[in-house]
Formats: sequence, C-alpha cells, structure tokens
Amino acid sequence: MFDFVRRHTRIMQFLLFLLIFPSFVLFGIDGYNRFREKGEAVAQVNGQEITQSEWDNAHRAQVERMRASMPGVDVKLFDTPQAKFSTLERLVRDRLLQVAAQELRLGSSDQRLAIELQQNPTIAALRRADGSLDMDRYKQLLGSQGMTPETFENQVRADLAARQVMAGVGMTSFAPAALADVTVNAFYEQRQVQVARFAAADFVSKVNPSDEELQTYYKAHAELFQSPERADVEYVMLDLASVQKGMVVPEAELKTYFEQNQSRLAAMEERRVSHILLAADKSAPAAERDKVRNKAQELLAVIQQSPDKFAELARKNSQDPGSAAKGGDLDFFARGAMVKAFEDVAFALKKGETSAVVETEFGFHIIRLTDIKQPKTKSFDEQRAGLEFEVRRQLAQRKFAEAAEQFTNMVYEQSDSLKPAADRLKLEVITAKGLAREPLATATAPLNNPKLLAAVFSNDSVEKKRNTEAVEIGPNQLAAARVTQYNPARTLPFDDVKARVRQQLVAEQSAQRARQEGAAKLAEWKTNADAAKLPAALLISREQTQQQPSVLIEAALRADVQKLPAWVGVDLGTSGYAVVKVEKIVPRDTAAAQNRDRERAQYAQWWASAEGLAYYGMLKEKFKVEIKTPRL
Repeated sequence: MFDFVRRHTRIMQFLLFLLIFPSFVLFGIDGYNRFREKGEAVAQVNGQEITQSEWDNAHRAQVERMRASMPGVDVKLFDTPQAKFSTLERLVRDRLLQVAAQELRLGSSDQRLAIELQQNPTIAALRRADGSLDMDRYKQLLGSQGMTPETFENQVRADLAARQVMAGVGMTSFAPAALADVTVNAFYEQRQVQVARFAAADFVSKVNPSDEELQTYYKAHAELFQSPERADVEYVMLDLASVQKGMVVPEAELKTYFEQNQSRLAAMEERRVSHILLAADKSAPAAERDKVRNKAQELLAVIQQSPDKFAELARKNSQDPGSAAKGGDLDFFARGAMVKAFEDVAFALKKGETSAVVETEFGFHIIRLTDIKQPKTKSFDEQRAGLEFEVRRQLAQRKFAEAAEQFTNMVYEQSDSLKPAADRLKLEVITAKGLAREPLATATAPLNNPKLLAAVFSNDSVEKKRNTEAVEIGPNQLAAARVTQYNPARTLPFDDVKARVRQQLVAEQSAQRARQEGAAKLAEWKTNADAAKLPAALLISREQTQQQPSVLIEAALRADVQKLPAWVGVDLGTSGYAVVKVEKIVPRDTAAAQNRDRERAQYAQWWASAEGLAYYGMLKEKFKVEIKTPRL
C-alpha cells in the first residue's frame, strides 16, 4: 500500500482532499484539529479520559521544569519508560484529587490564594522596589507558559483544593506511643536459632546427566538457548544543538531584544540590615506574645536613647542564632529573600534609620538599615554574550519547528535512505550494530528510546529496510533510523550450547537433591531431635541478620513459637535448602530514649503514610481509575 502511495502521490492528494474537505465543512478546522490531536486514551478517571497527547505534554513540561531548576542536569535521564510512566501516575493522581475535591466541595479563599502567591519565589522576584508586583513581567512570565493570570490563579486554586483532599487524612493520623513500642519491638524481636544448610554446590559431584537427558532438557527449554534478534542500523538525530550550528544572530535583533527586556535584565537593589529578634511562636497565647512584644519595646527605647548600642544589644538579646554573634548583621539581600513584613520595612527605611517593633511569624524584630547597594545597570556590550545566548536559543526554537517538519517529511518521502534529510539539514548519519528490541544497558540516546526501537523492529522497517518515521525522543529532539542488517532470533544448535545446557541442568538437579536431603532431615529431626547435628546457635533479628538470607530470617521470625523448639524448612532456590531450629524468643534490647523517640516518630510517619495510601486507594476505586498503559 505504501508503495502505491509513493508512486501515485498526486492522485492520493486529490482523494484525500475529497475526503477531508467535507469534514472541514461539517466540523470546522478547530474541531478537526481537536479530533486529530486528542490521541489514544492512556488512562481514565471518573469517566474522563487522559490522552496520549496530554501525557506527552505533561512529561515535556516536567522535563522543562527539571531543566529550569537544575540547569546542569542531563535531561536524557528523564527520557526513560519508567520516568514517563511516573509522569502518567502523577497526571492520574492530580486528576483524581481534582475530581475528589469537586465531589467534596473543597475550595480556597481569596486570602489563602494571596498567601500562596506571596510564598511563590518566582513571583516574589517580580516585585518592584516598593513591594508592588510588576504586572507586565507577571503576564509576560505566564504568557511564555501559555497562560493568563486568570488561568494560572484558577490552577493554583484547584491545586490548593486538591491538597486538602489528602491533608484531611495526613493531618489527623494518630499513632499512640504504646502501640508504636509494641509494634516496633515485635518487628525487631530476636530468635535464638540453629541453622543446618544443605548447599546445592555440595551435590554437584553427585550429578552426572547423560547426553540423552541433556537433549531432553535442551528441547524442553529451547527458549533459554536462543540468540536474540539483532539489527544493525544507521540513524540521524535532529535537536536544538544541530539547528544552532552555524547560526548567526543579527546585531539589530540583539539590540532590539536588549531594549525590550531592559527592565527584566536590570539588577535588583540590595539592602544590608541588622536586626534584633525576640522569638515568639505565632500559635502562642496572646498574653505570651504581648509579653515578648513589651520586652522588644523596652529594647527599642534603649536603642533610641543610645543608637550606638544596637550591636551590643543584639549580641546579648537577639534570638536569631545566625546573626546575633555578628551584632545582628544580616548582610545584603534583595527583595524576595525575607518574609514580606520584614522586607517591606527594610526597604522603606533610610540609611541609618531604626524601625519600630516589627511583628512576623518568627516573633518581634527591631530593624536597622546599615547600607544600600544600588544596582548597576549593565551596558549592551557587558551583556552581549548572555543576550546572544538567549536570542540564539529563541531563534533556534523557531527554526527547529521548521526543520522538524522538513525532517519528518523527508525521512518518509525518501524512505530508502536517510542521506537526503541529513544533507539538507546538515546532520550526521551515524551507524550502530547489534540493537535489540529492549534497550541495552550501555545504550545512550536515541538508541535507548523504546519508541524508536519499536519503530526499528516494525515489519516495514525490518522486511523492507525503509526509514522509520521521525520519532520524538525528547523535548526538541527527533530521530529516524533505518535497518541495514537484520538477524532474526533463533535457537542455537545443541552442540554450540551443550556446555550451557549441562551447567543449567546440573544446577537444577543439585538444588533439587539439596531440597530432598534437607526435607528428609527436617522430617527425621522433628521426630527425633537428639539425632540432629547442628552448628552453634545464632541470635538473629531483622536488625542483625548474621549474614543469613532474608527468606531464612523471615521464616524463622514467622515460625509458630507456641511450642518450642520449632522446626522450619526453608527453600533457598538455586542455593539449596536450610533447616532452622528455633530454640527461644529473645526480647529486643531496651532502646535508648533517644532511639525510642526517633522510632516512635518514624512509626507515626509510616502509619500516616499507610493511611494516606489506603485512602488514595479507596478514591481510585470510588472514581474508577484505570491506567490503560502497562507499567514497565
């Protein structure tokens, strides 16, 4: 069919026009685009679908947030199936909590919204010297993310409401100290045991399978002795770095960008203050806070009488451990670094002035402004390198969209070679050998991308050696590949793998003999304990395993100890078998008070987490959450 399409391109264009044009008339171009972009549903919450395009967009946004918060991180770390599935789970969780918040009629007031926005460090950086918000920069910031202030604030409101869904469970969780002690002590309780090991390695010399047995095992387990399918490929990759190569930014465009962004590029004014803090918990009774406030007023009166004593009084009275020893000095800071009440006063003072008593969530402050550092506006030449980097990146983003369209079309239309697309866009054709359907441990992008590998091993690519489609392997990254040599999976000849077959069969039969011997001894010793010849006793627990396998530790701790000694048989898999004689229960050593408090706190966290997970599970069941994409 694809051959027909390629040979009769004009005919197909005409037929597609006849088919598509009526849909435009009936539904409109917007409706057609919405239908096309919706994509396959990957999850469902309360009857609402989450589409593949929503998932892709959410993961792209997540990667961009990580790139912005950690500029030096390699974003390829997030281009894995596991990372993408985690994004889908977060998307489902957010959608579920939104639905639950609507069902429970939860919301947030304007005052709560204002507090949340004030605490946002990105928004705090947009404040002017007088403390007011620069609305132009605020709108510009949101516009760059495709949002209006109303959209963003509604999103924050929805997020605050969603947080309340789980907060109701987490904040009311309660784990009594007595219950914590009983549970933790039981979990770490000790057992005195004797362990007899029947190692599979001890039976290897007793196993000597015949050629006939090896042949039978080989035929029954042929899947263990296959060479996996492999493909040699050549591929090209288009990304922002390749688009930026050789790009020259016009001088006029640099100057225009500088003029349009001078307010954003300008440095912020910094102020240096000293302060005296008298701490008072904001949840303390009013009488207690008034007592602290009165003491602060008394100190202020002394300072007003003797301003030179500020540093001395700070060292003696301030309860800020970071600045008290330095006479209250906080060094220089810009807006957004301090809580709003403190910051507003600091930026309203004149140099050398001392404030009245200022109340914040930390207590009561007396603030003195000691210095002002006026921002120095850098000239165009001083900022040229940074400006060129920003403008080049923006130009590359626009150019990448054009190049991506050319790349996608060319690898499809000229499907017998990647060279035309590479030559047109000045890309390198790279070769790789021995690719498998699953990414190899040593593979790097794009050869570790499941979508690209799926395209490489598709029938059209393998059988007809055609280019794969252009696959998005990351933000602003496309790749296409072509199979040059394909080796299908096949069962290796018996003679080639005879040594492996023997090794595998000997290991299984040795472990089986060890289990048989161990089970026989267990039965004998249960009836005649005096016949058992066991090594010295061990004291084991989950804290002190004495280098015993975890499965043995769990079996010993879960043994029925109503009647001692208790006998337990433990299958150790390919390692063999163990017989455990549990002689007595040994209570856990009394933990130090400090450890006991820490363990109680840890238990409370575990309990709260368990309740939260249980509640979240109930919500998933109630609102019929379904993730249709399999977990990798």
